[in-house]
Amino acid sequence: MARGSDQLRPSSPAAGRHRWLVIAAIVLTGLTMRIAVTSVGSVLDDLQLGLHASSGIAGIITTLPVIAFAGMGFAGPALAHRFGEHQLVALALLLATLGLAARAAAGSVWLFGLLSLLALAGGAIANVLMPTLVKRHFPDRIGPMTAAYTTSLAIGSTAAAGLSVPVAHALGSWRWGVGVWAVLTAVAILPWLPTLRGDRPAAAGTVHRLPIARLARTKLGWAMVLMFGTQSMQAYIAFGWFAKFFRDHHVRATEAGLLVAFYASLAIPISAFIPNLAARFPRGLVLVLAVTNAACYLGMLLAPAGGAWGWMLLGGIGSGFFPLSLTLIGLRSRQIPVTAALSAFTQGLGYIIAGSGPLLVGLLLDVTGDDWTGPVLLLLAANAVTSAFAWYLTRNRFVDDELAVTDLHLLSSRA
Repeated sequence: MARGSDQLRPSSPAAGRHRWLVIAAIVLTGLTMRIAVTSVGSVLDDLQLGLHASSGIAGIITTLPVIAFAGMGFAGPALAHRFGEHQLVALALLLATLGLAARAAAGSVWLFGLLSLLALAGGAIANVLMPTLVKRHFPDRIGPMTAAYTTSLAIGSTAAAGLSVPVAHALGSWRWGVGVWAVLTAVAILPWLPTLRGDRPAAAGTVHRLPIARLARTKLGWAMVLMFGTQSMQAYIAFGWFAKFFRDHHVRATEAGLLVAFYASLAIPISAFIPNLAARFPRGLVLVLAVTNAACYLGMLLAPAGGAWGWMLLGGIGSGFFPLSLTLIGLRSRQIPVTAALSAFTQGLGYIIAGSGPLLVGLLLDVTGDDWTGPVLLLLAANAVTSAFAWYLTRNRFVDDELAVTDLHLLSSRA
């Protein structure tokens, strides 16, 4: 396994003078990972009016991120194997820049949706490759570097959600509100450029990629999928439905929006601390996140309006399961090809699970006549699943050890 063990060493781009350049690239890419999503939600009403889109079509547009994240989750490792990790990230950011700029000028809602898939490419690719790039360049600093990009992700998400409307108003159109973010993705490409020469095509006949399907044979792989999927389900429900929840419980529309913004903004400090604590106090961390989430949902069920700000504070803390899940991808794998496959398997299937959450909430509200008991119970059940599998994943075990010997030979064998 000598050749396979080489995968454990950080590649040359992170060495010496390139180290800080790679850090800058990772942080800037983190800032861009959700801007294509949150910038649209902020100006959705104006967008619908400008493109003559129905609520149903708007719903499809808001579902596109899940489709893109799941699809690229499965395709990411194969594309990285073909083009190289650094080249793929740079290419994805270039496509995202073009998509963000072009969709702002779209004359129809269908063209806007098509170009949105292009705009989502950067975040979708980064979702899968970031754990692998952190593992490759900073194998002994997984916690701090995961904290760096998840924190920047939270900052970028919050900025795009909070600034798109003021930009649109200042410049006179919602199109500026969604298009201006192309500048950020263009800037994020720059620090990746010197790293591109570090990508080398695999030697002919040599396999350096573990097929994603092999992870279906592992308990840890499925535990990662279920943890990531159910925690993401809670987040998608929160962003999509919490404002309506509070409005339905007699909270003013403006305050309801601020409550959701407060919930989202807590991801910034939480993302800075969770990855660093993951390796030191894993079970205590899981317990705190599980309890705070459960307290949030029970509070929403029992006293929805009276304690609204407190419930969002608790829920924002509980959202730390997201950076924890990304950290565990690196901590539960040894070899870089295994990390890449685990990231793709986890996020590809996980986002499919996540996307079902908002749809289930809508169905439950339709069936029960806007009774929120069912949706809140769904959130409690999702939190229980997330917590149980997160607890399981805190054990110091590795996916590599659960793979069959023949699977591991794929990392270094001749085809």
